[in-house]
Amino acid sequence: MNAPATPPAPTTPAAPAVPAPPARPPVPPAPSSRRRFLALTALLLAAAALGALGQLLSGRGLAPDQLWAVLTLDGTDPVGERILWGLRLPRAGVALLAGAALGVSGLLLQTTLRNPLASPELTGVGGGAVLGVLLALRLGLASGQAHTTVVAAMLGGLAGGALLWLLAGRRRADPVWLTINGVIVGVALAGANAILLVLSQAEAAGAMRWLTGSLTGMTTSHLALLAPWALAGLALAWVYAPVLEILHGGDEHAASVGLAPSPTRLAALSCAVLLASAAVAVVGVLGFVGLLAPLIATSLVGRRPRQLVVLSALVGAAVVAGADAVAQAVTTLVPTGPQTQRLGLPAGSVTAVGGAALLVWALRRHTPHA
Repeated sequence: MNAPATPPAPTTPAAPAVPAPPARPPVPPAPSSRRRFLALTALLLAAAALGALGQLLSGRGLAPDQLWAVLTLDGTDPVGERILWGLRLPRAGVALLAGAALGVSGLLLQTTLRNPLASPELTGVGGGAVLGVLLALRLGLASGQAHTTVVAAMLGGLAGGALLWLLAGRRRADPVWLTINGVIVGVALAGANAILLVLSQAEAAGAMRWLTGSLTGMTTSHLALLAPWALAGLALAWVYAPVLEILHGGDEHAASVGLAPSPTRLAALSCAVLLASAAVAVVGVLGFVGLLAPLIATSLVGRRPRQLVVLSALVGAAVVAGADAVAQAVTTLVPTGPQTQRLGLPAGSVTAVGGAALLVWALRRHTPHA
């Protein structure tokens, strides 16, 4: 007798497919983040203004108690008016613009190279820009206050950066390795610049400011030379800022969102060279401003591209203006006499001291087992 057939097990109906949630748009910054950014912007604007005020109050020839009378243009001190409007105010303007340009240049270099230690001084851009200027002066292709000087500095900066890129090889992404090779390239370029100065004895005194980073003798013509290049570069960096975060994520991330990495990186690096070269062509190498400003700005707001552009510019402006005020104050302490020649302490010396300490800290932070 056959056993009864086992009834089939009941089948559980398949669960309906749940559609994937739509991609959410980027979350805008929280109101607290915006308030923090605005507060930091106001604070850094005040710091830059204080640095510029320190520049106006420093130096010889115009005492601080005479400044207000000269500002009111009462006509009682024509010499003081020429000092203020022809020298001190242009000098402060050059310091603010050069500092902003160097700060944003360092930000672009650090982001596109994905290296927190990248800066115009440590990528060959600064030394190459000086070499380009000195070569152009030596060959008679540029003068000290012509726009061709900025073009020559840009070509030299591109050459210096390319030299470091070739020397670093496949380890370009290693911050310490890139810094070591950047120092080597900087020393080599400094030697080439020294040779050019020896060959051009008549121009050596005037050309020294490009090597030391000095704002001594800045006039309205220097401000007019720097302003269009610096403002154009800062505007380009502002427009290009949203791309910086994508580049910082790496080539694969950039390609996944439809961004061609190589042309985009080249455009950002060109903007960085433009900003650094414009500053170097007018005031020379101001040590480590391009390294200092982006690191401070990043520590304040994190990876927010457009906020970083604004804060890097303000930090750079405040640092250069403050450094030049300190340099002028120290210079006034040096006694002068009929047999002494006062050249003035270069602002680049002040920024180099602070930047060197920061570089040591950054290297120890990014070196394993330091």
